[in-house]
Amino acid sequence: MGDIEKNDSLTKLLKRIFFVVLVGCVAIFVWGTVQTYNGAPPIPTKVVTQSGQVLFTELQIVEGKAGFQEADLMDYGSVYGNGSYFGEDYTALLLHELAVQMRDEYAQSSYHLPFAKLNVGQQTIVGDKVEQELQHPNLKNGVLTVSDTEGQAMQGILRSTATSLITTNRQEGYVKATALNASSASDVADFLMYTAWTSVAHRPGLDYSYTNNWPYEPLVGNVPTSQTFIWTWASIGLLLAGIGATVYFYFAHISAPVEEVGLNEIQGFPKLTPSQRKSGKYFLTVAILFLIQIGAGMLMAHYYSERSGFFGLNLINLMPFNVLKAIHIQTAIFWIAIAWMGAGIFLAPFISGEEPKYQGLLVDILFVAIWMVGLSTLVGLYAGIKGWLPGNSWFWFGNQGLTYLQLGRFDQLALFVGLVLWVVIIARALWPALRKQKGWGSLEHLLLYAGVSIAAMYVFGMFPVTWIMNSFTLTDFWRWWVVHLWVEGTFEFFAVIAVTYLLVILGFVSRKTAERSTWFELILVFMGGIVGTGHHMYWVGEPWVWISIGSMFSFIEVMPLLLMVVEAIENRRHMKQQKNFQHRVALLYLMGSGFWNFFGAGVLGGLINAPLINFYEHGTFLTLAHAHTAMFGAFGLLGIGLIYFALRYIVGENPWTEKAGIWAFWFYNIGMILWLLLNFWPIGFEQLNAVYTHSYVYARSLAFYNKTLIWQWLRMPGDIFFGLGAVMMSWDIYRKLRQASGKKQMVGPEVKARV
Repeated sequence: MGDIEKNDSLTKLLKRIFFVVLVGCVAIFVWGTVQTYNGAPPIPTKVVTQSGQVLFTELQIVEGKAGFQEADLMDYGSVYGNGSYFGEDYTALLLHELAVQMRDEYAQSSYHLPFAKLNVGQQTIVGDKVEQELQHPNLKNGVLTVSDTEGQAMQGILRSTATSLITTNRQEGYVKATALNASSASDVADFLMYTAWTSVAHRPGLDYSYTNNWPYEPLVGNVPTSQTFIWTWASIGLLLAGIGATVYFYFAHISAPVEEVGLNEIQGFPKLTPSQRKSGKYFLTVAILFLIQIGAGMLMAHYYSERSGFFGLNLINLMPFNVLKAIHIQTAIFWIAIAWMGAGIFLAPFISGEEPKYQGLLVDILFVAIWMVGLSTLVGLYAGIKGWLPGNSWFWFGNQGLTYLQLGRFDQLALFVGLVLWVVIIARALWPALRKQKGWGSLEHLLLYAGVSIAAMYVFGMFPVTWIMNSFTLTDFWRWWVVHLWVEGTFEFFAVIAVTYLLVILGFVSRKTAERSTWFELILVFMGGIVGTGHHMYWVGEPWVWISIGSMFSFIEVMPLLLMVVEAIENRRHMKQQKNFQHRVALLYLMGSGFWNFFGAGVLGGLINAPLINFYEHGTFLTLAHAHTAMFGAFGLLGIGLIYFALRYIVGENPWTEKAGIWAFWFYNIGMILWLLLNFWPIGFEQLNAVYTHSYVYARSLAFYNKTLIWQWLRMPGDIFFGLGAVMMSWDIYRKLRQASGKKQMVGPEVKARV
């Protein structure tokens, strides 16, 4: 590919703006990191009553956090609203129980009656006393002193919580944590009580708690703060202004005229290189992992309807909900990453026109490593949650117990090594093309940078490397560095470059327009994707500054996603103009990815990111609507589109059929739409109403979920359509690879091998 557009003045300007934005956003995020460390809730050295009884200590809180992770309770319920929504939120539950018991005990001691039988005036007096006591803790020199009444309430709750953790409750779909014993379960209860304390205890000198008054709990005065109101309206205003400015600039300076198109840079079906032929087994692996993922997901969804089993079969002991949740998420991350890996391996020789020596061997080594890590992860997750691993080996070879980062640290390190090897493979193949391009900002360079960033950002999910952090606030902070910055930063980076490059080589757009569009989108992606991570940090113990900068920057994330819809419309127009277009299936998935990226990640994600909405919505089915349509709709469909692009060349001049791939695409979309209409939205909006009218703890209770059973069962139609699409696509991938393996391609130039 030539570099005739390197002197384009607008592209140069956009590059300069990009670096200013990048440096500025990184600086803001580093500053926010310092503020987070300074503002994380303190861990008392011990909690004692006024009469001198020690309730629990810092060591027990820290050990309890480790036990919480070892038992993978975050994949059953949640802490601070983060985790799984099948069970209760432990923070909200213990806070609510503490308030209820303290009110009853003060009512008995003051009026010799239960709280419910007091008159309105008496209830107000007792309620205010409990609220003031919880909001204004006596924390001096690291020692938290509570009243004897609060201590008595804590003791009862701690005992019942510890017992419940090691007791199976089929009605709630809970399988006892076999990784815990009576002592460690008691420590976990101490840790959970600590999180409840941080959610109501006011920061010194301020009128709101360490969690910015989350969860909503009227019994203790937890209501939205003034900052929550102010920054909601400010961020919505910025969104509206930003959309207008983005659309204007794109059509005024970026979008190409109808007649400005590029040249189809890959003519016919070139003879495949060894590494390209070997990429096929990556795509077959994607199909296998995808089927495992949706199988686990369907069983999880059924548990919401029938918590004690599967159509009468007692499966919850064999496959507890948290095990399925861990498998569901990790296989999703694996198959999407492998789809991108295989596509990158396949595409690189086309870009450079050469094949490095021993490239096929490296591709084989990476493939074996991927399967070893994958199998080790799946076995380790199960063994760790079941408590089969001795000592602290669960952390290394079992599960870390953090949603999205469930795999053990050894497997995590191995995955990082695999990502680095993938980058090396891509870099070797791209090297001839990189040498031909002047400067550092070509699409070829950006493709390599995107691969490097995917590997580099994964490192932060391993911080610290060899031990568990004491603070859950800081643990969750670093978790989001991967979950958000990896997905909505580097994944978006790769997505923009990969899609743009395909459009260039297919002749849909000129390189000049492609580079302009790429740099403009990258400005928006990194502007929103870096500091926008803060919208995950409103209620987990971080300082209030994340409400301001997190909400403002997270709304910027919508803007590049809007451009993806605009580009999808333009791509469809180009596809219709080309006769005998060979990549209809691939482009269909890419256009679908653009739509769901905007709607699932942008619209659904943007709405729930507003602080005031998120205060009530956090940890409800509305979050599931965003998560499913964004993860699969944006990145899953993109990965499948890249696979079909590669498959078209792997099949070559041999017979090519589109029906299965197209039918699978529409089944996926029908499935997601049915999820929204029949499950996520009906339950989610009712859950939002339940939070607002009652409390968060009620909206996450079994009492609430039992009122939504008809909608829980209606998850099934969407699952059926989605599952049919997965089976159809998987069979199509297998059939095409088998067809190609037995036949040689008939025409086309050969990509040279470097020796």
